[in-house]
Order: sequence, then structure tokens, then C-alpha cells
Amino acid sequence: MIEIIKKEFFSYLNSLIAYVVISVFLTGMGLLTWVFPESSILEYGYADMETLFSLGPYVLIFFIPAITMKQFAEEYKTGTIELLLTRPLTDWQIILGKFFASWILSLMALFPTVVYYFSVYLLGDPAGNLDTPGIIGSYIGLGLLCGVFTSVGIFSSSLTRNQIVAFVLAVFLCFFLFYGFRSIAGIALWKSFSLFIDQLGIVFHYNSLSKGLLDSRNIIYFLSVIMFMLFSTKLITGSRKW
Repeated sequence: MIEIIKKEFFSYLNSLIAYVVISVFLTGMGLLTWVFPESSILEYGYADMETLFSLGPYVLIFFIPAITMKQFAEEYKTGTIELLLTRPLTDWQIILGKFFASWILSLMALFPTVVYYFSVYLLGDPAGNLDTPGIIGSYIGLGLLCGVFTSVGIFSSSLTRNQIVAFVLAVFLCFFLFYGFRSIAGIALWKSFSLFIDQLGIVFHYNSLSKGLLDSRNIIYFLSVIMFMLFSTKLITGSRKW
């Protein structure tokens, strides 16, 4: 599996799309966090990183599918999946290798935003007047969210040979998993079950982590969604006839 991770990760580094997507992501987050008046930290009058953690997931909904859309779709289209399957590798090793390579790349794209923390730290009055436990929890939430979106992207890519179709499908599924359940929970018809329905969605558990409370139930939820999507990918790839 390590060889698959290395192969996929370095294939990203050798392609222009990875650098373009990461640059667009960091530029977009930088503009939203520091430049645009409606969301700029400098316009708030107090030091926090709410903009990054509230708007970041919506940027990731587009960013991560752009990374993962080629994982299986390109293999299907070029026929290299057959060559990959002739190697002494199990389906799980191939799936997990592609998953971890994409997840690591998304975390690398997220890492430069740590500079925002030190900037906001110095902007506080007095310096350091910010909710550090909440920020740590939010970063853990973002990291796990990257993992969920990556697993969704891998699953979507396993369904089609067309990378654009894989991208669109992954964006839809990521958005639905993140905010769809909360929207459904808001419908009056389901009022008595609204809390249960809301808890099925990612945003409920993401917001809980953002408060700095590292409840094991929230972490288990994220890991469970990741495993469900990867298991679904295994079923799809295992059912194809090469």
C-alpha cells in the first residue's frame, strides 16, 4: 500500500493540476479571510478565525473533488487499471493507497493556513487573546472533513470513466453530506425527528469539534463515514469486470 501512496502522491506533484488547485484554494481562502470586507478578520474588530472555519468547508467541497476526480476515472479511461490489478495488490491496498495519497495532499494544502493563527494571535488585544482550544478543535474538524470529502471523491471516481462527471457527483455528495441533512431537518414535517436527522449530517459534528470539545462520538462519526464510502468503493470496483 505504501508504494501506491507514493506513486499517487508523486503523480500529483508531477502534474500541473495539483499546483493550480492548491493555489486557487489558498488564494480563495486568503481573500475570504483577509480581503473581502464581508468576511475579513480585519473588519471584525476582534481576533478570531471564524471565517476560515465557517467558509473553509464550502471551498473544500470544490477543492477536494478536483483532486480526486482522476483517481479511478483516469485508470478506467486509459486502461491502466488492468495493469494495476496484475500486481500483487489487494483491492483494499489500491483503494486505501489512493485515499491516503489524496488525503495527505489536501492536508498539505490546509497546512499553510496555520500562518493565519499566528497572525491573529499577534492581532489580539492583548496579543494571544483568542480561543486556542476552539481553533485546534476546528483544525481537527477540517482535517477529518478533508478525509470524508476525499473518500467521497474516491467513491465518485470509481463510478465513471469521465473525470468531469466524477467531479460533479463528488461536489453534490459532499454538499449533501455536509449541509443536506441540516436542511432536511429544518422541514416542519420532520420536526419531531429534526435533531436525529441533523446528527446524521457532517455539519452537526463539525460544529461540535469547532467548540474545542474533542468528543469521541464526533471523531467516530467522521471515521465511520470515511469507512462507509471506502467500503462502497470496494463494492463498486469489485463488481466491475475488466
